[in-house]
Amino acid sequence: MTYAPSDPASGPTRRTTLAGLVGGAGAVLAAGCTPSGASPANAPAPAPSESASGPAGGPTPGVMTLFKDPAFNFNGLLALGGSAFGAAEVGEVLTAVNAINKAGLSAQTYTDTFRRLGDQLMGPPQGLAPDRETTRFRALRAAQYYGQALFFVLGSDDPGREEQLYKAGRGAWDKFCGLCDPAPVTAKVPYGKTPLPVWFFRPDSSGERRPTVILTNGSDGQNVDMWTYGVPTALARGWNALVYEGPGQGQVLFDDQVVFTPRWETVVTPLVDWLVARSDVDTDRIALTGLSMGGNLAPRAAAFENRIAALVAMPGCLSPWLGFPPELRKIVTSDKEETNTIWNKEVVPELPPDAAATIKKRIEPFSVPAMLDARKGKMFTDFWTPAKLIESMDITNVVGRIKVPTLVLDYDYEQFYPGQPRQMFDKLKAPFRDLGKFTAATGAQLHCSPMAPQQHCGVVFDWLQEQLPGS
Repeated sequence: MTYAPSDPASGPTRRTTLAGLVGGAGAVLAAGCTPSGASPANAPAPAPSESASGPAGGPTPGVMTLFKDPAFNFNGLLALGGSAFGAAEVGEVLTAVNAINKAGLSAQTYTDTFRRLGDQLMGPPQGLAPDRETTRFRALRAAQYYGQALFFVLGSDDPGREEQLYKAGRGAWDKFCGLCDPAPVTAKVPYGKTPLPVWFFRPDSSGERRPTVILTNGSDGQNVDMWTYGVPTALARGWNALVYEGPGQGQVLFDDQVVFTPRWETVVTPLVDWLVARSDVDTDRIALTGLSMGGNLAPRAAAFENRIAALVAMPGCLSPWLGFPPELRKIVTSDKEETNTIWNKEVVPELPPDAAATIKKRIEPFSVPAMLDARKGKMFTDFWTPAKLIESMDITNVVGRIKVPTLVLDYDYEQFYPGQPRQMFDKLKAPFRDLGKFTAATGAQLHCSPMAPQQHCGVVFDWLQEQLPGS
């Protein structure tokens, strides 16, 4: 395969280059380092004549255009894709999209519209007394819509609602889980001073020893995404599934204020400890998946945690830092004071509000001060510290330690980590390795195949079953 990295923009100064890069809606920052409309060399050309498809140079090449801005469009597609597993309703999402476009697309209209939809679903249907299943899936959809609102709240007029929106989504998720049959086992798994919340889903309460998959989220996903990308597929195949929130994610970030760690094995090892102590887990068949930036976290963990039997990176990501535009990366020097002077004097004054909100969102899982400043409507002043943390998450030199069967996924029009899946695959020394490509030919393009989670889960779990005999 041939991979074509994006060409960095050029300009006379850091300030003017960066301001041009993130101008408008901050689209490039939101969509990674690939310019809007760029495509891999081996990807089929999208058909601009199709009414349901965006033009080749549009915000999301070859796919349905819900919003003209690529960041909003991508998130809208993720919500729409969740309908495949009951985590959204097509009509609800498209109605919300129409309302947002009619009001004028902005972080404010997007956040308010999806928050209201979540609030509506957490109440009973008008004039009806819903049964358990109706209430359960209304709560799951509410968790999705609160997550959509949460993603853009920092760009709204009231960024201080962030923690409230997280708790609303978490409350909807917990309500959904409590109504499952059987309900997932919940626990707090020890991790330093901050225990990790876990939800252990089982096909039934028989206590049968079963293969188990640990589902790892990325840098800004919510638990409902782990439902869409694994839980029901695992249960249908007789597997257990463990959902968790680690540092930089969910409660551990928003409430406990613990940011990402580059040593993700310190997160996964206590989870495995917890699993192997259970009689309903086949300890020889524990798999680990990582979605989005989890495609960096899970491989790091598998390189050091020897009880993992199979690994899936979705997509493969060697360096999350390369998912940021080169112009932003270039301002980071070895000197903290120099870097922060450039940041505060040259970059921040030139940032449009929407681009500033995007940067706040991208940086908050790596910096508590940045998160707290963002909630006050302020831009953080220390860029150097979170940038160095993100840089430290590079796993280029550790993937060669992975010894278990590994599947690395890639996507046509990958926005965040173009080229990295192939690079990870080439560095693997595992006795068995596969590189899977999702393509525009089946509507599975873009980061994590937002329009095709059923295809995605089918490929992942078919592969896992082949690698773990008896599954």
